[in-house]
Amino acid sequence: MALSPHVLDATAENFQRLVLENSRRGLVLVHFWTPKAGPCMVLMPRLVKLATEYGGRFLLVMLNTDELGRIAREFGVNSVPTVKFFRNGTVVNTIHGAESDNSFREQLNRFIARDTETLHVQGLAAWKQNRIDEARSMLASAAVEEPDNPQIPRDLARLLWSRGEHKQALQLLESLPSELREQKELSQLYAHFSLVHAAETAFADKDIKEIDPNDPQLRFQQASLELANDQIETALELLIALDHDHPQYRNGLPRQALLALFDMLGAGHHLTQAYRSRLAQG
Repeated sequence: MALSPHVLDATAENFQRLVLENSRRGLVLVHFWTPKAGPCMVLMPRLVKLATEYGGRFLLVMLNTDELGRIAREFGVNSVPTVKFFRNGTVVNTIHGAESDNSFREQLNRFIARDTETLHVQGLAAWKQNRIDEARSMLASAAVEEPDNPQIPRDLARLLWSRGEHKQALQLLESLPSELREQKELSQLYAHFSLVHAAETAFADKDIKEIDPNDPQLRFQQASLELANDQIETALELLIALDHDHPQYRNGLPRQALLALFDMLGAGHHLTQAYRSRLAQG
């Protein structure tokens, strides 16, 4: 019988679904108890109160070891009360005995994800206040918790770039799933960063005469240098040719760079109109 929406009783039939399967969607606490032990009866209402306090951010499952001794032994429970934390089908933490409510809160907060939007906003605020390590940690955690949100890796990449960690910012963007990386706000940022980084590192590790003129990396560096020198049309010409000859270079970076430049120039600019038409013609 359900004790509350967030507190349920385990049975031999529902343990797999109630605990192991649910733990793949969020945190599940299992309270191993027996009515014969006084500390269990003291701890139980406190755990129910915590489950209510956390409002569904974890599921509390009560498991009577008198009735389900085999399951208790399977998970190494040899004394009660014992509370085990389950995530992704496995035990990730164990508390023996009737610890204080604050101790439980401390452990719960280690495993329950904070609200992602709040974490994102707090990360940006920490960055603004120059608490860089804290901001980096918050944004990275938010990105893990909400992997489909393009704004979070965008802001984390911008943070890394602002700290001079240009290579790391590019690696972050390159590591994103293709469907996320292709979204406009990320693809344009990646193209912009790549152009600047290419100009910074152009020919730094080898003599230009030693490089095959058909090398797409060299040609991209040449385009980035022209852009850095405000030779926008020359840069566009080089990128158009590179997209034609090596369309798959760095997952279509030449085309992404062209689109980013079109956006920078504006739809009405004569260069945008001319080169967008050429790009469409292939």
